[in-house]
Amino acid sequence: MSVNPSIAAEEQVTTEEVFDLQPLEKILDEFINQKGAVIPILQKIQEAYGYLPKEILAFTSKKTGIPISQLYGVATFYSQFHLQRRGRHLIRVCDGTACHVKGSIKNIDAIESAFNIKAGGSSPDYKYTLEIVYCVGSCGLAPVAVVDDQVYAHVKPDSFVRQLKRLE
Repeated sequence: MSVNPSIAAEEQVTTEEVFDLQPLEKILDEFINQKGAVIPILQKIQEAYGYLPKEILAFTSKKTGIPISQLYGVATFYSQFHLQRRGRHLIRVCDGTACHVKGSIKNIDAIESAFNIKAGGSSPDYKYTLEIVYCVGSCGLAPVAVVDDQVYAHVKPDSFVRQLKRLE
């Protein structure tokens, strides 16, 4: 079976995301001629775009002269940076010892099933991103989940899924 190269190229073009570069231009202008500003630049980019898209990192490298390898090196070293698009709502389910014993796995399974998400990924509509964490420091409230920095205590799968579905 052969693939028509022009169709394959056309499909590739239509699947790439188009980015507004105006926020990036403002960020880069803010740090012009500042050596060693890689982390704050990446933080501002992620704040503006929700993650660090490869196209934005490539443009940043060209505009600033910072090697793309350095940008990726910093972005992959620090867990605060994300190279994949994430959902509007970040769901962090604790699976530390206390939460695990109290049933966090049932909560994870319910969320994965209800929103078609795998742990570490995002829902197809990018409304939710699901992360598993191993302690949020609230063991007395187990099982615990944190959604957009709001703590949910004594989480039960069905009621928690209903609460998540109400998020805008």
